[in-house]
Amino acid sequence: MAALGIAIGGSNWFSALALGVTLLKCLLIPTYHSTDFEVHRNWLAITHSLPISQWYYEATSEWTLDYPPFFAWFEYALSHVAKYFDQEMLNVRNLNYSSSRTLLFQRFSVIFTDALFVYAVHECCKCIDGKKAGKELTEKPKFILSVLLLWNFGLLIVDHIHFQYNGFLSGLMLLSIARFFQKRHMEGAFLFAVLLHFKHIYLYVAPAYGVYLLRSYCFTANKPDGSIRWNSFSFVRLISLGLIVFLVSALSLGPFLALNQLPQVFSRLFPFKRGLCHAYWAPNFWALYSALDKVLSVIGLELKLLDPNKIPKASMTSGLVQQFQHTVLPSVTPLATFICTLIAMLKRKASF
Repeated sequence: MAALGIAIGGSNWFSALALGVTLLKCLLIPTYHSTDFEVHRNWLAITHSLPISQWYYEATSEWTLDYPPFFAWFEYALSHVAKYFDQEMLNVRNLNYSSSRTLLFQRFSVIFTDALFVYAVHECCKCIDGKKAGKELTEKPKFILSVLLLWNFGLLIVDHIHFQYNGFLSGLMLLSIARFFQKRHMEGAFLFAVLLHFKHIYLYVAPAYGVYLLRSYCFTANKPDGSIRWNSFSFVRLISLGLIVFLVSALSLGPFLALNQLPQVFSRLFPFKRGLCHAYWAPNFWALYSALDKVLSVIGLELKLLDPNKIPKASMTSGLVQQFQHTVLPSVTPLATFICTLIAMLKRKASF
């Protein structure tokens, strides 16, 4: 710890922060882990032991593969290291398998892939102007940003206790943002396109990326007052961005297109039958909406206003693939949620 303090006081403070949080992650190896630990072990087994044509059909476990193809290939690559730790973890039928070697491998796989996150944070720090920073290290913007990102307790809990790979994925996004600050727009767009094919939840920020690239890259000049010079729009740049998205998507989805499996892949990526609530979580508004429906249905049964035989058997939190119909309140369709999301995002973009 003394050496760590000396390093922080000197010029190697970033390395000290990265090393310190890595040691903390190692201390968290034996802690509690959630069902996501088994989810990723199962995906290791699926991608290692089955041909690609079966990856998005395999359903021995309830934790089916439902991430985009790049993440499936990521699991495939990890599985070829995992076999040297414990070959049994790669057996699809070994449900809930959790040997000590499996635990070590999976925990260390998260720690190792966090190297991308550390690199991305370092690149983001390069984009900060430190000329106006205070003399004290703790007053320097680069130091503050590094501490907030590298020692982010949300990431530590979700990745190194609960168990996920969000640090690796956040690293891809931060690196793409850093490339934009460095005026390397094509590289930033490429990294974000790759990220979308690792985890499709980042589609929610795709409109923000699109607006930024249109404004900062496709329009090549501004008026003296800072507004857009409309005649400076570059169709060549727009086409080049589209080409990047197309090539990355072709590389990711091409094999499944050749196998005529795109509908199956998309059904896994966008499982509308899960409804609004599944596995005991949901976005805030829909959680309250479903909870209110539950309360009203209980009241309705007590007052004998509802027929218990007509109430759906599937609970709003009973599993990952059951379709839930609300009892009293109107059931919300996927189209309705899509429209609500689109309106919310358009309103946000309009405020830029």
